Amino acid sequence: MPKKSKQKKEYLKNVIKHVDIKSFDSTAIIDSMREMSFTSRDTASSADILNRMIKDKGCTIFLTIAGSTSAGGCMQVYVDMVRNNMVDAIVATGASIVDMDFFEALGFKHYKGIPTADDKDLRRHYIDRIYDTYIDEEELQYCDMAIKKIADTLEKRPYSSREFIREMGKWLVKNSKKKDSLVQVAYEHNVPIFCPAFSDSSAGFGLVAHQWENPIEHVSIDSVKDFLELTKIKMASKTSGLFMIGGGVPKNFVQDTVICAEVLGKEVGMHKYAVQITVADPRDGACSSSTLKEASSWGKVDTVYEQMVYAEATSVLPLIVSYVYHQKDWKKRAKYKWAKMLDK
Repeated sequence: MPKKSKQKKEYLKNVIKHVDIKSFDSTAIIDSMREMSFTSRDTASSADILNRMIKDKGCTIFLTIAGSTSAGGCMQVYVDMVRNNMVDAIVATGASIVDMDFFEALGFKHYKGIPTADDKDLRRHYIDRIYDTYIDEEELQYCDMAIKKIADTLEKRPYSSREFIREMGKWLVKNSKKKDSLVQVAYEHNVPIFCPAFSDSSAGFGLVAHQWENPIEHVSIDSVKDFLELTKIKMASKTSGLFMIGGGVPKNFVQDTVICAEVLGKEVGMHKYAVQITVADPRDGACSSSTLKEASSWGKVDTVYEQMVYAEATSVLPLIVSYVYHQKDWKKRAKYKWAKMLDK
């Protein structure tokens, strides 16, 4: 890697530290919030619903991740959810998995910044900004080339993003510079990760470079195969629950498995449980792909156990997951290991 200038080092001197939900017990806070109003009560309700998913035998739990919570300090939360059997499959943006998690697995960091920074000066120093968080662009390009390196070793054929991310996890077993990478931990625990818009990340640059050098036969990503694989999990599950950070493609993708199963002639129930943490507004027809009650009109989500939490996720996610972790019901859950089914 090129040497950093003194000015660049000054920008990149304060590392983002990821919150450890195991290091504190939020039970008393959540219990208090349950007796309050507004977002506090919604937060407590979402913790109760997530724990209900965990206690429901036969319930497959899908975690969806959109936005930049991984870069913002919640990366370890997701790792702990996988390690402690709170999640069975993940649907995420490519940025969450590649630019943030895989990036840190290579030994790089995200840094504290300020939202009022001089962006032209940041650009001169090859620093990218996510609101008040900085990333070294030169290190991101190293991440791009690591993806290319993995692709270059694989059989030249179409892969679901889930298959390719599994290869990333396998590669990290020998090459990771960080113990707690979500990609590696999910690989080791047979928890599949899907990125339906995989190329919309550093992975895209690496795969483009791979295809540029291999124009006839190359690795490509088949998002339709992603959809089929994810739907297979839904069809094989007795029931299912959604724990969604942000919305967008990951949220809609996993919700659509109910409809996809119907298209395939298989009758499955709607997702029985659903929590979404978001700051999006439903009044423009979006809310990062509809409110949960609206999704019920499409036949995707049941409305018995659903909760919208209108909050910036880094402010409530650690409280919710810490609460569920300290209830310890995850210790009694069966491990589904859906990746093994999909690899057959």
